Amino acid sequence: MIGIDVASIDRIKRMHEKFGRKAYERFLDDEEIELIKRPETAAGFWAAKEAASKAIGTGIGAICSFHDIKISKSKKGAPKLKYTKSLRKKFKIKKSYVSITHDSGFAIAVVNLVKK
Repeated sequence: MIGIDVASIDRIKRMHEKFGRKAYERFLDDEEIELIKRPETAAGFWAAKEAASKAIGTGIGAICSFHDIKISKSKKGAPKLKYTKSLRKKFKIKKSYVSITHDSGFAIAVVNLVKK
C-alpha cells in the first residue's frame, strides 16, 4: 500500500508562530518535537504521518490519529515510522518505508506500507 501527502511549510510555520509548542503537540510527541529544527522538518513530519495514514487506508481521523504514528531518525538521519501496537495488529502492518522531501514551500512524503 502506498500513501502520499503534501504540506505547506508556510502553513505549519504560521501555526507554530501563533500557537508555539502547542501547535507541534497537536501532531507530534516530545521526542519528535526535539527533532524539529526548522519549519521544513515539521511540515515533512506532518506530511509523513498523513501519508502513512493514507497507506493504511484510513487517513487521519477516529481510527488513526497523528499520535498513533511516531517518527524517528536512523543513525544516518533517515526518517523512520513506528505505529502503535494496536494499529500494527489491526491493519497487519509488517514494515513501512518513508521518504520526505521539501522544496518551493512544500513538504512531500511518500510511504510504502508492507502488510503481513
